[in-house]
Amino acid sequence: MTIPIIYEDNHLLVVEKPPNILSQGDSTQDTDMLTLLKQDLKTRYKKPGNVYLGLVHRLDRPVGGIMVFAKTSKAAARLAEQLRKQEFGRYYLAVVEGKPKKAGILVHYLLKNRRTNMVSAVSRKTAGAKKAVSDFYVIGTVDNLSLVLVKLHTGRPHQIRVQFSASGYPLCNDHKYGNTVKATNQPVALWSYKIIFKHPTLKKELSFTRFPTLREPWTKFSGLIKEHEWK
Repeated sequence: MTIPIIYEDNHLLVVEKPPNILSQGDSTQDTDMLTLLKQDLKTRYKKPGNVYLGLVHRLDRPVGGIMVFAKTSKAAARLAEQLRKQEFGRYYLAVVEGKPKKAGILVHYLLKNRRTNMVSAVSRKTAGAKKAVSDFYVIGTVDNLSLVLVKLHTGRPHQIRVQFSASGYPLCNDHKYGNTVKATNQPVALWSYKIIFKHPTLKKELSFTRFPTLREPWTKFSGLIKEHEWK
């Protein structure tokens, strides 16, 4: 499998993750991005032995779009610090059921069940619950589906999917978290479309944008997707 490379230098590797691939290997032993990219680097640069590649952030298995990896431990540490300080901008496009208000901030407390790999919105007093914050802006609505732009402030597992489901607007094709439309074999309608951060050594700002493949339900919004940026 060939993973599209968006940007690469001695410290960074920015790629477009296809939907339905793990970010990192797990007990299923299914194909994952980290293993694929390490093997690609080893082959392209004819590197002997192990190849270092740091996982800077994750995307859920069904989610596609931009991912950033670190090619050095120094880059990995500095990018992790940007994430910790919320200086690493992560923007998503999503298609949700219904029509949320035009814009707002979602604040929930999320708890992950590691046995079932399900995340729930719970009371803030629940032991182990972690605060999740996202901004959103509704770009447009067609056939009771809304195209939404989302900015993450925290990066909890399944955050966007659970927050919109808990708010009554589950993501299209996300049957794990309450989508009621007839099941399809299409991926969850969530896409990592823009990432902004400072280069770990050069300190200059980098910004990368990739739009989702125009298939259902994205085709309903083909005239809107590229006309809007985060305000």
